[in-house]
Amino acid sequence: MTKTKEEKALAAVQKDIPLVERPFKKIASAAGLEETEVLDIIRRLMEKGVIRKFGGVIRHRQAGFERNAMIVWAVPAEKTAEAGEALSAFKEITHCYERAPPFEGRYNLFTMVHFPAGGPADLVRRLSQAAGTGDFRVLESLEEYKKTSMEYF
Repeated sequence: MTKTKEEKALAAVQKDIPLVERPFKKIASAAGLEETEVLDIIRRLMEKGVIRKFGGVIRHRQAGFERNAMIVWAVPAEKTAEAGEALSAFKEITHCYERAPPFEGRYNLFTMVHFPAGGPADLVRRLSQAAGTGDFRVLESLEEYKKTSMEYF
């Protein structure tokens, strides 16, 4: 059975994105398509809601980070957006999102933090100041599991 252009593009983008200057050009070439075709297909499927998000998975140890943790923050509802923007500005944070209902009834802002060599204490103090709260919990990762994504084609 011959794959459509859409299927070829989707099969290619559900794999690792190459770390090159024009990743979609390389992806398109491997799929036998033009870069603009791949980008148009992705854009169209996002507009239709078929693709809801397009994101990366960080393998923190390969990126030079020794540890990571989910830090959950108790932030007043009216300050959540402001705290989220402040926390998202840190290069060590790869995920920042509001959770409803709050974890344990009070932790409503979640951040995934990747710590460089050294200790997390100074960074956590700076994050706490940026978030405007001292009410948080650090949930450290003890083990890194294999990270895979769904493959549809």
